[in-house]
Amino acid sequence: MATTGECARGREASMARVRRIGFETIMRREFNRIIRIWGQTLVPPTVTATLYFVIFGSLIGSRIGQMGGFDYMQYIAPGLIMMAVITNSYGNVVSSFFGAKFGKHIEEMLVAPLPNWLLVLGYVSGGVMRGLLVGLVVTGVTLFFTRIPVEHPLLILASVLLTAIVFSLGGLFNAIFAKSFDQISWFPTFVLTPLTYLGGVFYSISLLPEWAQSLSRANPVLYMVSAFRHGFLGNSDVNIGLAFAIMTVSAIVMFAVVVTLMNRGTGIRE
Repeated sequence: MATTGECARGREASMARVRRIGFETIMRREFNRIIRIWGQTLVPPTVTATLYFVIFGSLIGSRIGQMGGFDYMQYIAPGLIMMAVITNSYGNVVSSFFGAKFGKHIEEMLVAPLPNWLLVLGYVSGGVMRGLLVGLVVTGVTLFFTRIPVEHPLLILASVLLTAIVFSLGGLFNAIFAKSFDQISWFPTFVLTPLTYLGGVFYSISLLPEWAQSLSRANPVLYMVSAFRHGFLGNSDVNIGLAFAIMTVSAIVMFAVVVTLMNRGTGIRE
């Protein structure tokens, strides 16, 4: 006859298996969704990156010359890759989670024996997958136009992962509060796009007047782009240690906030 301890361990093992299967199911569904609608998830970033390289890199870049000791096209390449990662990590989660709310199948997950933190991890993993896939595609486009050195590969990997996690959580935060499709589009339009364009993607903040440099340092995207660029070029507008501290703290705080909102049922049980 099984003892109480053995029964408890059996229940724990069973629950761990349920959670593992649940997490894998969410990830598999998100991956299949990304691949199934590849015309919406992978093609637009490819076209956009190509246009940026043609217009800013070839046409305008030839007049600008060097920036930060590198050819202008080399300088903007890491920024364009990171910009694609940011927008697609965010966009994947906000559209997927809001779609689950709109279609009412979020309720099926809420009644499943899965903790909310695991649901959050599942959706964030989907956003990270799309961000990395798009980042690889845009990197491939980059190699058609220029060759960029790789100074610190581990910094590249760490910065792109942290950035994708932060903006995947941002997409989930937006989706939790959104009550209509209009409300999932205003944040990218009025907040995300300005922060990205003013985050040092196309220029070094050293070119700006002092007051504008101080203002730029309040933009978290600047630290993400600069850390990523440093991984490739060894060139950065900010302190790299500070950049990683900001990304890490942002990811932890946002994860805690989103899980708290899920536990309270904010936006999904109203």
